[in-house]
Amino acid sequence: PATNLTTFSLTAGISDRPEAIEVLRANTAWCHGLVSPSVHLDAGAVDTFRAGENPAPDVRTNGTRGNYLVSAGVKLEAGRSQSWHLVLDAGRDQLQIARLRRELAEKNGLHEDIEASLRAAGTNLLRSVASADGVQATGHREATAHHLANVLFNIMRGGVFAENTLVPVGDLAAFLATRNREVGERAAAFLETLPEKVDVGELLSSAHETGDADLERLAYEYLPIHFGRRHGDPSRPWNRFSIHVRNRDGSRALRYEGNWRDIFQNWEALCVSFPAFLPSVIAKFVNASTVDGFNPYRITREGVEWEVPEEDNPWSHIGYWGDHQIIYLLKLLEAAADALPGRLEELLDREIFSYADVPYRIRPYDDVVRDPCRTIDYDSERDAAIEERVVAEGTDGRLVHGDDGVLNVTLLEKLLVPMLSKLSNMVPGGGIWLNTQRPEWNDANNALVGNGVSVVTLCYLRRYVAFLDELLTGVGGSARVTEEVAHWLRSVNEIIEREAAGRVARLEDDAPAARRRVMDDLGTAFSRYRESVYGNGLTGRTDVTVDEVRRLCWAALEVIDAGIRENRRDDGMYNAYVLLSMQDDAVELTPLQEMLEGQVAALSSGLVDAGEAAAVLEEMFRSELYSSAERSFLLYPERELPGFMERNVVPAERVRVVPLLDRLLQADDDSVVVRDADGTYRFSADLRNEDVLAEILDRLSEDRDWSEDVRRDRRAVLELYEDVFNHSAYTGRSGAMYAYEGLGSVYWHMVAKLLLAVQEVFHRAQDAGAPRARLDRLAELYDRVRAGLGYEKSPAEYGAFPTDPYSHTPSGGGAKQPGMTGQVKEEILTRWGELGVRVKDGQVSFRPALLRDEEFLDRGDVFEYVDLEGKARSLDLPGRTLAFTFCQVPVVYDRAHAGSGMRVAFDDGSETTLEGTTLDRGLTAELLGRTGRIAGIRVAVPVS
Repeated sequence: PATNLTTFSLTAGISDRPEAIEVLRANTAWCHGLVSPSVHLDAGAVDTFRAGENPAPDVRTNGTRGNYLVSAGVKLEAGRSQSWHLVLDAGRDQLQIARLRRELAEKNGLHEDIEASLRAAGTNLLRSVASADGVQATGHREATAHHLANVLFNIMRGGVFAENTLVPVGDLAAFLATRNREVGERAAAFLETLPEKVDVGELLSSAHETGDADLERLAYEYLPIHFGRRHGDPSRPWNRFSIHVRNRDGSRALRYEGNWRDIFQNWEALCVSFPAFLPSVIAKFVNASTVDGFNPYRITREGVEWEVPEEDNPWSHIGYWGDHQIIYLLKLLEAAADALPGRLEELLDREIFSYADVPYRIRPYDDVVRDPCRTIDYDSERDAAIEERVVAEGTDGRLVHGDDGVLNVTLLEKLLVPMLSKLSNMVPGGGIWLNTQRPEWNDANNALVGNGVSVVTLCYLRRYVAFLDELLTGVGGSARVTEEVAHWLRSVNEIIEREAAGRVARLEDDAPAARRRVMDDLGTAFSRYRESVYGNGLTGRTDVTVDEVRRLCWAALEVIDAGIRENRRDDGMYNAYVLLSMQDDAVELTPLQEMLEGQVAALSSGLVDAGEAAAVLEEMFRSELYSSAERSFLLYPERELPGFMERNVVPAERVRVVPLLDRLLQADDDSVVVRDADGTYRFSADLRNEDVLAEILDRLSEDRDWSEDVRRDRRAVLELYEDVFNHSAYTGRSGAMYAYEGLGSVYWHMVAKLLLAVQEVFHRAQDAGAPRARLDRLAELYDRVRAGLGYEKSPAEYGAFPTDPYSHTPSGGGAKQPGMTGQVKEEILTRWGELGVRVKDGQVSFRPALLRDEEFLDRGDVFEYVDLEGKARSLDLPGRTLAFTFCQVPVVYDRAHAGSGMRVAFDDGSETTLEGTTLDRGLTAELLGRTGRIAGIRVAVPVS
């Protein structure tokens, strides 16, 4: 009571196990700044206070929810104020609490200490956001606040690099010891030759010179990231995340963890400001992929983790994650090719990359065809062997091993395998078959596995294949790959070339049969590859020529382009997903309804030119995808689902033609169908899905009285059930729920993806020298898409803080789930595009063709930023200017009346004036390398 310090603790760990568990950490709360306050732990004190009475103070309460309520008398003179602090902390041990109690009892000046601590916390937060270029000063304050919020949440999800491009060697040593103890011991002498902190480029060059492939591989994977918080839905059992941002000594913890899909998209946006780490992020990505071309669920500093089966847990599920895999890897590759020309080419034939040894086994192709919803087995023995390896050597034990430790392969192989995996599941004229028990797209549409074919992935695969072909254009000769991958490559190449050659001559009515033949050939080739590597591993090495890889790219592009074109709808938009129906010798495809995601993917593919893109967008604004209330787009058109009594209605005539059902009704057996009081036939209420119905039929078939009826009518009953419920077209919560990203919802991440896709089309047209009228048309459409975003709306219209990013807006409600959304990544990228910051061929240019006039300040302002050394700086801005940082260097746009050009200021006080708005490669390397030599850039932006 003397200090108001309260502890909230458990007296024992909560467990059903017969074991004692001490809980030796507690949460604390205390108050400072009120005279003689009373502390109340019982929530009933609120009612007493409301009644005008003084509640009695509490000293202890047991077995109730914790409260920290304070009452005190305060007398204020007119015009005066009084403030106080409530301070809460979590996870304090007894030493910390004892020290705090003594400080509260003895120390004066706590108010100043608290305020100083708050200011320091704000400064540290701003320093982290500013290091990722989150601060700007423009005439559109909502836009700059929105950008700051996007950057803040992006680094909260994925973290931020601790100190420019520097790597702390001591922490690198700890990382090596955790990943691979033998390599850590081997590297000790090498690490001693390095300074306390080393530039990442120097580290990677030095590691290469050692000739130690494992050391170089791990040097590439090391990422000095701090600040990142947990992300991934914590309600799901596989999301075993922890928020750990400080070490025990109070220093920053250089660590990260997240589901692979989210963390790599956050790093994509982060690396715009830290491009020197792009090769390391790419290494982390490809080293987390498997021999069969997919990704496990979790990425951490220590390596990878995957989902483990948990029987009877409805949240538990295993399966490979391939959603966005191709496009997220591609975006990193494209960024590296633009910012660091030549680096990817240097790595293509370097054997310093690895495979994740996930104990999943995709079943043989015939089994996949037989049941495409259940295609993966969990290899428990393999899992146990992997964990033994982890204990013996470190977390590198979760990687595929050869005879001499971790199996290291080339980057070219790592880029080929996911492409071959997708091509091996390609359905000509459709897309990529979704058959690995996990979604291939945004998780609001997560239930098409087995029945669905993704046009979305086909569009992104096109862009990936085109990039790989272009990357290899200037590369000659050959590269080393494992023999099994080389054989797989050549098999797929032969099939794809044959399909490309025969596609034009094929009769239209032969398409279903031809489609099945190609699917079978590709699926069998993939299946044989898996059988080989699952049983014998990846064995010897062989050379594949660049020409044969490019030949595959050319043939694949021809087939992919035809598939995308065949998925253009009559209304001019594109399919996102189609349903697949496997018959004996044919495959039929049925398009699903229009979806926003299909248009985003088509615009992103690189196949759709500027004119067609504008036509697609105009049709989208006329379509049912567009919500005038939100001034934005739904995932797909809103629809009203049938009411409860309207569902599960089985047509009487369909029941009568199935003898089994008729006989069951006569026998009063309600296990399959029933008849309600109104005479309506319905399936039994216990039949949640086809699997349960199949189990009921299996049990009936075991009864001699019913076995013949079940044998004869089983298929008819299952088909009737499917006709009533249409589960094959079930897409997930976006088509079956009214909340979350459900029916009538705007999914803001997808809208932000659309914004980025439109911007990419605009920039491609700009680079190609498109006519002004066409660019103006695209710019107008871009502005219309952007107008629906939150920061362009009022709080009443948005239903939330407009400058914050949100997950979704359900029909008739305000925006929901703030902050931790993929929207932030896309909008960081579009913000750079609006400012005209372009990186291409190792050169930075400033060409703000999409920047609105209102972004320029009407009158003078002060731009406050943080420099590369972490020091707060300010810059006076006159009217008709704006400012931002790029790679933490201040850039000022000056609205000149005519002409263009740049002044580059250097750290020694000198300046240089440049014609045009593009930095040469030398200056670009200084800027992107965050060397500190460039102190500022001023760009003259002519009036358009």
